[in-house]
Amino acid sequence: MNSLKVKILGMVCLLIIIFLSAATYINFRHQKSLIHKITDGNIQLLNETIKSSISDAMRSGRSDEVRNILSRLNNSSHITSIRILDPEGQVLNSAKPAEIGTVIPKEDMSVIKRGDSTILDNLETFTSISLIRNAPACHGCHNPTTEVLGILQVNISISYLRSIMESMRNNEITSTIAIILMIILTMSVFLFIYVDKPIKRLISSMQRVEQGDFDSTLTITSSTEMNLLSNHFSHMVKQLNSVMDTAIAHERELAITQGKLAHHREVHSLNQKLETQITEIESLNISLEERIEEIEEANYKIADLAGELEDKNANLEKVVARLSTLYKVGLAINSNMDSENIFRMIVDTTIETLHADIGYIIIHDKQKDALRVDTLIGHGTLPEGDIYIPKKDTSVSGWVLNNAKPLLISDINDAPQFDRFSALGYERKTLVCAPLIVKDEVIGTITVVNKNDGSTYSNDDLGLLTTIAAQASIAIKNAMLYDEQQKTYLNTIHALVSAIEASDSYTRGHSERVTKYSLTIAKRLGLSQERLKIMERAAILHDIGKIGINLALLHKVGRLTDEDVLDLQQHPEIGIRILEPIEFLVDVRLCIVQHHERFDGKGYPNKLKGDDLLLEARVLAIADAFDAMTSDRPYRKALSLDIAVKELLDNAGTQFDPEIVPVFVELLEQGAFPFFATAALKSPQDIASAA
Repeated sequence: MNSLKVKILGMVCLLIIIFLSAATYINFRHQKSLIHKITDGNIQLLNETIKSSISDAMRSGRSDEVRNILSRLNNSSHITSIRILDPEGQVLNSAKPAEIGTVIPKEDMSVIKRGDSTILDNLETFTSISLIRNAPACHGCHNPTTEVLGILQVNISISYLRSIMESMRNNEITSTIAIILMIILTMSVFLFIYVDKPIKRLISSMQRVEQGDFDSTLTITSSTEMNLLSNHFSHMVKQLNSVMDTAIAHERELAITQGKLAHHREVHSLNQKLETQITEIESLNISLEERIEEIEEANYKIADLAGELEDKNANLEKVVARLSTLYKVGLAINSNMDSENIFRMIVDTTIETLHADIGYIIIHDKQKDALRVDTLIGHGTLPEGDIYIPKKDTSVSGWVLNNAKPLLISDINDAPQFDRFSALGYERKTLVCAPLIVKDEVIGTITVVNKNDGSTYSNDDLGLLTTIAAQASIAIKNAMLYDEQQKTYLNTIHALVSAIEASDSYTRGHSERVTKYSLTIAKRLGLSQERLKIMERAAILHDIGKIGINLALLHKVGRLTDEDVLDLQQHPEIGIRILEPIEFLVDVRLCIVQHHERFDGKGYPNKLKGDDLLLEARVLAIADAFDAMTSDRPYRKALSLDIAVKELLDNAGTQFDPEIVPVFVELLEQGAFPFFATAALKSPQDIASAA
């Protein structure tokens, strides 16, 4: 857009468009004014003619002829309406009989009273107003003092003039556009031939000169100015070519001279540098020989230091691993009181640190004078119940217990006095065993067997395991004391439960049976060991709250009153208040307080239902109800097995969990309770059909 020809052409076109548009607009306005004047004159002439015809008809006494004249004129295609008004705006006569006697609007009358000039209302209609004055010939029938007898109003359509004006305007616009296009085209051709083309030739010649072509000549004959410009350009190129040739020759000679001078200086400088460098090289050779000897000595020292550093790094890694192990064992001591979790955490950490295949803890049972395997990792899993191995002379753990000091066997082949194969069923190749000592008493041992990388154990490993054992002993002893404390609590409370049942021959053994039912169901449902422990304790203690119930009410033979029922329903809450001081029975208390809730939410004491109840509480509810139904009570004999099962099935989904009842019934059918005769038990289908 920065081209000269574009700017010239744009400026010229803009001026042409402005001037022609202005001329066209002025011409159009002049034509429009002229047409209006012609139309106005014609309408005035028409008004005078109409007014003369009306006056003649009135003077000859033919007043009815006036309406005919108006009607004939109104039939014309250009006259839209014609009427005669009095000065007050009332229609005296009209081509439309319906208008006679009506009064026109005041705003229209104000326009009419301005005079007898023709007024342009809009682009569609001319309204012509002409006054009918009182002439002497009319004085015979009109008062001579009246100046105006009537007003002639003629509305003439000028739509045909509008089409003429639009046609003229379109012709003007078309002509103007055609002229503008012709001027632009002419200017474009002119600029291309006489400006653009010569300039392009000139630019092309300049580009060739820039590229080094000084032999090109340029002749432009399109105009005198361009011819003069091209001749001067050609002359300038010839002079520039001559100057360049001269400059190149001088530069060539100067370059040769400077090259010779620079070469001479370089040779002289190089000779001086060479002499200096030869002297420096001789000195450096002497120093280099001395440095080589020093480097060789330093390399020997670095090699020695690297070996020491590797040993220290290895020792540091071992120390870090040991500290990490001791830290983890310390966490186990401070964060957990459950012996099973503590034993497993200690053995896991020890195996990981000492890279062992197998690790285990053995506790010395003084009463049986045998070794109880408490935790074994790396060689399968221990079966349920306690596992004992004999304490004999060839036993590694037995030796450590008897001597109260750790034992390192780097290679079992070097210790024939010990068994190669453990009583637990694996082969021992290398092992470390350390005693667990509490207050100068050896309570057990911790052992790691066989390194997983095939290497053997060392004295460092023995020291680490001894340290671990020292810390683990404290944790194990604390856990054992905690377990004993829990057992003491439970035994005491169990004794209370037994005392309650002993006072009532009808409920004797109830808690033991409910415990067996509940544990069997919970195991079939796949509960974890931790939850099985909660289940067992809750089943044993579920009626502990009956301590707070009047014995007379518990042994009452007759029908219970509503007040008696409310008193009996207090025993779950009494139970949790009794057990509240014992912190480790939190989940057990929650299970006990819910064991009389119903699955449909109609139980007591809190009206809980469905999944809001603990799974253990739902199991306990079924076991408790079944034993109650199949036991003799003061107010009734025990129900038969089939009837008790039918009651469970009938109340599944309302009182009992509908998913647990079928599991319990299936266990009864399979004879899972040897203490309870279930041989005659019918299938649930038979019970349902019999009902």
